[in-house]
Amino acid sequence: MDREALRMVCSPQFWRMGVLWTLSLLYSYLLLFLRGRTAAPRRREDVRRGGRPICVVTGATSGLGRAAAAALAREGYHVVLAGRSAQLLSETAKEIRRQQPDACLEAFQVDLSSYRSIKKFEASLNQWIWDSNLEPSIQLLINNAGMLAKSHRVTEDGIDEVMQTNYIGPFILTSILLPLLKNSPVPSRVVNLTSFTHRCVSEIDVSEEALQGVKFGQHSVGGSYPLASTYEYTKFCLLVFSYELHRQLNISSGISVMAADPGVVETRIMRELPPCLSRFAFFILRTLNLLQQPDTGIGAVLDAALAPPEASGKYFFGGKGRTIRSSVLSYDIEVAKKLWAASSALLRDLRLRDRESRTGRTSL
Repeated sequence: MDREALRMVCSPQFWRMGVLWTLSLLYSYLLLFLRGRTAAPRRREDVRRGGRPICVVTGATSGLGRAAAAALAREGYHVVLAGRSAQLLSETAKEIRRQQPDACLEAFQVDLSSYRSIKKFEASLNQWIWDSNLEPSIQLLINNAGMLAKSHRVTEDGIDEVMQTNYIGPFILTSILLPLLKNSPVPSRVVNLTSFTHRCVSEIDVSEEALQGVKFGQHSVGGSYPLASTYEYTKFCLLVFSYELHRQLNISSGISVMAADPGVVETRIMRELPPCLSRFAFFILRTLNLLQQPDTGIGAVLDAALAPPEASGKYFFGGKGRTIRSSVLSYDIEVAKKLWAASSALLRDLRLRDRESRTGRTSL
């Protein structure tokens, strides 16, 4: 074991991940067990009504995103692959087409930790829809992209990278794509990938400063970056955002919003951690029969994507169409309203800064 791994093993954040995360996962499975056998929601049979529907999947170049993209292509969707690496996007499209020669795919680069990149993606997506003579709408958005970092890094927008990638970016992307979702001739949907780790959040600060990740950066000064707490916070925010978006949209617009928790899946989410520790963690989880491969771990994601619209606002976990209750705090409406207000204020600030930046470049 190298020094970096040894330091991490001695840190409270490592034991938070090892103990609290495991207990949270087991508690979720206990809730699943206590619910007993329940009928799975019937999968929608109208995905091609009005033409081939368009689905946007973020983080589509590996792990759950890649598996979800392939599965939804089989379901008849025209899948828009969204990811940071042009090379990996190309490789993902080739691999899916190798297995499904008739798959309809389109790939776009986007970095959710950059407001400018998300706006560029929006423009490219709209241009592609226009050039393809398609209905100016999308039917499904899956916010899958996420990361776990071992250090505090600030993006070009002045936000903690994990915070922006896991929550602020999906909030911005969803807000920007809402007109396309609302314009759908058939019921449309947003699926946000959250995590059982949200159960570790016992109190929450949803101020604009907190959403920028300032407190996480302060913790890292003179100490280690709170990688576990940061990740939990982002997944909690994404879950609460899902519930609030459901309350605001479902009745008036017909857009359903689902939260999907895939459990523990063997992906590259822990790629920044010392390899010996990530291998050991996967070994323990595999021994406990809690570790899934992406092709099986997407069960809850597909359930959320294909469930009937009346399942909006549910928390999908465990596959087979099953849902459970998330943490008590996640249903706090006052917290949700404050989070929405702070997130919207942050988005307005980013829009203003971007507009001023473009105006300044134009005047030069």
